[in-house]
Amino acid sequence: MAVSAPTKGNLMAAKRSRLLAENGWELMDKKRNILVRELMARIDRAKALQDRIDDTFRAAYEALALAEIAAPGAGEAAQAVPEDGSVRLRWRSVMGVEIPSVTADGGYSDVLPYALGGSTSALDEAYRRFSEVKNLLAELAETEIAVYRLAFSIKKSQKRANALENIVIPGLDADIGRIEQALAEKEREEFVRQKVVKAWKTKQA
Repeated sequence: MAVSAPTKGNLMAAKRSRLLAENGWELMDKKRNILVRELMARIDRAKALQDRIDDTFRAAYEALALAEIAAPGAGEAAQAVPEDGSVRLRWRSVMGVEIPSVTADGGYSDVLPYALGGSTSALDEAYRRFSEVKNLLAELAETEIAVYRLAFSIKKSQKRANALENIVIPGLDADIGRIEQALAEKEREEFVRQKVVKAWKTKQA
């Protein structure tokens, strides 16, 4: 790194850079704290969603097993359920971090996609439960992707904040101290020179 000359212009530039670096560190620290709070909330949400999904899956498979027992042709009726293409992905920004928004519009409907003949209430319950699972999985996917992106951004912000705090700002402080010391030394030399010149002129007079 090139050493700047000890001039007043360079001293002012170093102080401006030091102020910008300090402001940058404060912004990074605020951003990191906001993202950490957002991350912790989403981690708690992901855990709660996972528990709900486990319970709903269990209930759905139990209902499906009961439907197969009550009506052996229930599996064929379930084949009539159309493929769901309602899942949508959008993005929004949180402190510069792109966070997904996943929606699944096609949920459970009272109008069943299969014929009532050969079906049972257990099959209806399984259909309702699996529809609920689909929506929960969309929400979980959104949450887990957000957690990953937030964690990555927090790590990056932490590195930048550490670089500013431990490298950039101390380096600028050292430059400011060196330039101030050199300028003070020049001022002392100039003061002594002027005194010598004045004494010489007085003596000549």
